[in-house]
Amino acid sequence: MNSTTDNMEGLQAQFFGWLDFTLFVLMLVLSTMIGIYFGFWGKKEDTPKEYLHGGKTMSTIPVAVSLVASFLSGIMLMGAPTEVYLYGTLYWLVCVAVVFVAVAMNYIYLPVFYELQLTSTYEYLQLRFSRSVRVIASVLSTVGLLLYIPIVVYVPALAFSQVSGMNVHIITPAISILCIIYTMLGGIKAVVWTDFLQGFVMVVASLVVIVLGVIEVGGMGTVWDRSVNGGRIRIFEMSLSPFERLSFWNVLVGNTFNWIGAIAVNQAMVQKFLSLPTYKKAQISLILLAVELIVITTISCYTGLLIFASYHDCDPITAKTVSRPDQLLPYYVMDIAASIPGLPGLFVAGIFSAALSTMSSSLNALGATLFEDFIRPCLRNKSSDKTINNIIKCVVVIIGALCVLIVFVVDKLGAVLQLTLRAAGVTSGAMVGLFTFGMFYPRGNSKGALAGSISSLLLMGWVVFGTQKATSDGRIKLPALPVSVKGCALNVTLPELQTNDASDDDVFVLYRVSFMYYTLMGIIVVFVVGSVVSLLTEPPDRRNTDPALFAPFMRKYVKEMNTKRYGTTEPAEEELMNKTL
Repeated sequence: MNSTTDNMEGLQAQFFGWLDFTLFVLMLVLSTMIGIYFGFWGKKEDTPKEYLHGGKTMSTIPVAVSLVASFLSGIMLMGAPTEVYLYGTLYWLVCVAVVFVAVAMNYIYLPVFYELQLTSTYEYLQLRFSRSVRVIASVLSTVGLLLYIPIVVYVPALAFSQVSGMNVHIITPAISILCIIYTMLGGIKAVVWTDFLQGFVMVVASLVVIVLGVIEVGGMGTVWDRSVNGGRIRIFEMSLSPFERLSFWNVLVGNTFNWIGAIAVNQAMVQKFLSLPTYKKAQISLILLAVELIVITTISCYTGLLIFASYHDCDPITAKTVSRPDQLLPYYVMDIAASIPGLPGLFVAGIFSAALSTMSSSLNALGATLFEDFIRPCLRNKSSDKTINNIIKCVVVIIGALCVLIVFVVDKLGAVLQLTLRAAGVTSGAMVGLFTFGMFYPRGNSKGALAGSISSLLLMGWVVFGTQKATSDGRIKLPALPVSVKGCALNVTLPELQTNDASDDDVFVLYRVSFMYYTLMGIIVVFVVGSVVSLLTEPPDRRNTDPALFAPFMRKYVKEMNTKRYGTTEPAEEELMNKTL
């Protein structure tokens, strides 16, 4: 590894050496080869079900690793350490929220999806409500992923730009093309096995960096002492105010609903659970997913404390060694791993791997969603399985290209973790609200679901974009915790300490609500509007109240309601399934 470009403040901008580049490229080549193998030499996926669900022959552990690799992406690996460095350890409480998410997934959402065995999760909404609700959900999902995937791609490009000196907008298209190729060729099997490889590299490289960092700083005790003295250890901040950026309650409550949206009703995640041959294996994968999420989140948050302990007296952001906070992690890795040639390349490859796994899973899910919900109904004649697979692959390529174009505006929008949660908040609340409304409220009908989801989308779109604009304009300021530059080689002037202007009268009250609550706000809108509209309109017909469409603990009540209303416990099965034809 080569160290160049001495900074005037005494820190150095670090760049890759030849071994780092070699390992980085090797990881990308291996990922692409997996897609090529499954596309040309592996067991042929001749039907859409095989392409999208792997013929239901996937193994538990690879799927579990793939789930966590797809979910975390580079946003967690780079965003969480930066969050802890700037704002302290409150974000670590998402580990507790993971437990609640796993319980909700196990007892509410997963039993319904696995029993119905649907190619697209949005088919559920047609069975429960109507085709129009299914279409609006597919639109919400597509919009959400088009907002999310470009951020996912941008994050590792930012890391690679920091350590290679290359322009981020040159890196992004080249790497994305590789991801599109192996996703298009290999289907869900390529996605799962590349995720498995990439997830393994990601965790191993992260652990090695932590070990090196702890040794360099002088032990875990030093990390803790410097973090305490710097005010980074923050857990029991029990404010109930929704206007606090982060507190104990908004991280715990808000992130539970955020991750339900990202896991429990996410087509990309559910699709992998359904690729397993038995429900028991799907439950085991869910448990493994929860454990892996807790471990990797803890690793990422602890890495943030390590970075602070290392630079407690010479902040790289103030010293302008990094151009933006989200480049802290790659800079730190290049700095701390100088004694082990190739490790920085392997670590940055891990960040790229996490992002590529998320992008590939999302593209595969979008291919399924857009084909099943928009293209298949337009096909007049029954198409062959080969034709359908080719159509899905074309959709993957088109969506991938569109996402690459959107990346070019992402770097104008702020820190990636906060930006991601805000972007997800536009559609996540409406999505979680729709599925939860359907599974919990038998009286809910199609008109209520439509009114609730559209109201949620409009309100949260207004809140999110209004908040982002107010933040960009400087009307909302979220100052980070104090840093020091006393240890820098030359004098560096700290910027003037900012106060939080979020309470100013010119900032609309909803713009000041913590971004952690966006999904919950959207869910509440769906339930309130949906319930009112449903009560004012006709009740759903009996096809919409089949007990299999509801959470398991609601089914006894639904059967009693059907018996009282229709004189039968449940509608005829063929009558229900005809709704999706």
